[in-house]
Amino acid sequence: MSPSSLEPREVVQLDLSAGSIHTTLVDGLPHIVLKPAIDELGLSFPAQLRKLKTRSWATVAQTDMVADDGKVREMATVPVRTFLMLLANVNENRVKDEVRPTLIAFQNETADAIEAYWTQGGAINPAATLEQVDNLRSQLDGVERAQLARERLGAMGVAKQFGLVNSSYVEAMARTELARMNGEEPDIDPADMTITCDEYLDGRIKAADMGSARTRLGKAVAGLYRARYLKDPQKIQRPIHGVHREVAVYTHRDIDLFDTAWAEISRHYDVQSHIDLGGAA
Repeated sequence: MSPSSLEPREVVQLDLSAGSIHTTLVDGLPHIVLKPAIDELGLSFPAQLRKLKTRSWATVAQTDMVADDGKVREMATVPVRTFLMLLANVNENRVKDEVRPTLIAFQNETADAIEAYWTQGGAINPAATLEQVDNLRSQLDGVERAQLARERLGAMGVAKQFGLVNSSYVEAMARTELARMNGEEPDIDPADMTITCDEYLDGRIKAADMGSARTRLGKAVAGLYRARYLKDPQKIQRPIHGVHREVAVYTHRDIDLFDTAWAEISRHYDVQSHIDLGGAA
């Protein structure tokens, strides 16, 4: 391969509080050209290379690079994580005097970050850019979603074990929670989507009649549900007038129970015009 056929590799500066290192992109990921970095520390490059090849946490690659003389040569490169681990394990007494304070500062910072990771759940670099902070925030949001989804899935498993919910409800909610874990919209059968009395009544009657109608409809639908399944409907927490209360929840597979109950109850109310959205009512 001729020098002209090798595209120049982008050099990216990685800033640490104790100094900076320059990386080159290999397959889109930052890598350190190992020999110059090791030489700068005053260490033996062959010895450090041999050591890295025996470490399970280390990855060493041979990458075509344009050398200072303009010729293309294969040079040892390592991912940033490998180089940082190497620095953390270097004997401070074996490096050049002028780089020793920087190495010691880096090792102390690394030790602090590791301690925070294991004891506090994570570490934040004070020098992090806004983009890095936004990425971390997105990761934390994902962790929170996953934790909440695991708790809900566990609760649903217990509820199913004791016969408190039917299989279609469990499947629908499981699909929903798994999708939320990945930050996606759930892909479920519309018939398995949940519905409550409030959601059924929305748009059907005046707001002033909602409390009375909810109570009547709830009792009627629950009775029809018990007659069909020989058990009580599932209860979940939903906000009612700003307060979370336990309400019965069904799926659209049982929408006929709502329609049957409403046909009787609606005669007591001033029924509003209602737009039917895909069988939701």
